[in-house]
Amino acid sequence: MSLRLIAGLIAAGVVGIVGFLLWPLFPALEIVDGRGGLVVFCVPVQPGEEFVLSFIHSVNRRPVYDTVRVEADHLVIAKSRFDAFGAGMPDASTQDGKLTVAEDGRLEWTVNRPTPEITVRVGRVAEHTVHYKGRDIRLSDLAEPGSALTLRVRKLRWLDLMKSRCPHERK
Repeated sequence: MSLRLIAGLIAAGVVGIVGFLLWPLFPALEIVDGRGGLVVFCVPVQPGEEFVLSFIHSVNRRPVYDTVRVEADHLVIAKSRFDAFGAGMPDASTQDGKLTVAEDGRLEWTVNRPTPEITVRVGRVAEHTVHYKGRDIRLSDLAEPGSALTLRVRKLRWLDLMKSRCPHERK
């Protein structure tokens, strides 16, 4: 082999490794501050995984649990579970979703609605919390009440995963 061929193979290998380390391939759930776009929380996820966004309803003061599924490049609002009707809560099945009574007596509204992101205005008494793999992330710990936070899926680089954290994660 000529030196030129060996140098070309080495250069191609280096470019391939650098490209692999820097190319975004792995999905992560990010929570982004609506004011400045700063990522205030991030965790690697897999397509098909679910998390729950819970809050206290502003009118009936009862808990609501929204199940959200992660897809490769977006979120899917799968269902809501609640135990009391209130303003804005479904009271019957429609073309938008199906309302059923679960075995535990809670009402379940199944919608399977894809969305690129979910923006939440952090409540003063709503106790917005993301529940994921046994971890509870209180949104009021990430932003002041009244602030907007956006939940979204973004692809991470292999290099970010090697650091074993998402970029800009606040601990």
